[in-house]
Amino acid sequence: MIYTVRKFQKLPISLQQAWDFMGDPKNLAVITPDSMGFNTLSGDDRKMFAGQIIIYTITPLFGLKLQWVTEITHLVDKHFFVDEQRFGPYAFWHHKHFLKEIDGGVEMEDIVHYKVPMGFLGRLVHPFLVKPKLDEIFAYRQKKLIELFGEFKPNPA
Repeated sequence: MIYTVRKFQKLPISLQQAWDFMGDPKNLAVITPDSMGFNTLSGDDRKMFAGQIIIYTITPLFGLKLQWVTEITHLVDKHFFVDEQRFGPYAFWHHKHFLKEIDGGVEMEDIVHYKVPMGFLGRLVHPFLVKPKLDEIFAYRQKKLIELFGEFKPNPA
């Protein structure tokens, strides 16, 4: 079974500022909860580009340290990029990041398609372990981006 997570966030910054921040692999550590034990091993030494391989370790559950290898497979400057897991905790991971200029800032949209490992057992624990962990990660990211860039306030009509 393929699961989908879709998240939106608006920030009061320019499209260029959003792209510069999201396009720097070093910032992934900034917007990931400390509880994940996120540590980049290689691939964050330059701005994002198609074909880039980023290798890091995470500790998602029960103190279990895992290596995760992702590839930036698609990228259109200031519009979107896609990261795909090449090796890691999921049976399948495909994460699209879209940026769109809006009145008063930028809207970010994330669409993640993923499949948990271990067949029936994975599907059984998904609602209790995997989905809540992903929700926690995205909630942390949303809060951290507001701390860094401020809260979006729509312009009054």
